[in-house]
Amino acid sequence: MKILHVPCLEDNYAYIIVDESTGEAAAVDPVEPEKVLRSAAEIGADLKFVLTTHHHCHTKGHISYYVTGKAEEDPAVFTGDTLFIAGCGKFFEGTAEQMYQSLCVTLGSLPKPTRVYCGHEYTEKNLRFALTVEPENEKISQKLSWAQRQRQDGLPTIPSTIGEEFETNPFMRVDLPEIQNKVGCGSPVEALKEIRRLKDNWRG
Repeated sequence: MKILHVPCLEDNYAYIIVDESTGEAAAVDPVEPEKVLRSAAEIGADLKFVLTTHHHCHTKGHISYYVTGKAEEDPAVFTGDTLFIAGCGKFFEGTAEQMYQSLCVTLGSLPKPTRVYCGHEYTEKNLRFALTVEPENEKISQKLSWAQRQRQDGLPTIPSTIGEEFETNPFMRVDLPEIQNKVGCGSPVEALKEIRRLKDNWRG
């Protein structure tokens, strides 16, 4: 299984998933169809399917796609605007309870090596915010330094993995008592709601 990033618009990503044994491919969130078609042609992929994760009022009714390849390959999940690297989508239509279920229960139950492909290049900003929640978290600091180098070199910061998100994404760490204490909340859902409120008002 080969996965190609296709940068679109200002900071969006579409993806092309190629079955290398057949050359057949699927496009994920092809917001600029012509660009995706050109990219598929450049790599000789036979585009057969289009997968769309969401409409643009966000997360209620959002779909993530879990894709497996050969037995020795790590699986991949395409999360659109639900799970970002070190972040999550805004609660435009859904609730904190629904987002907790999506992030920490559904996506969180996937194998830790599962590669995470999200819809936007928000990683640097998300990691800077994550450090305001956990300034002592060395894994966040290290990943931020790496992400900055990637972007300086014109490279994507995606994919992450489910395991990395449990280490660096504050929205997926709300089951930890220390995270709940930091934001003054007594439950994972309350902590998730408060961290989302803090992020929405953060101007870093």
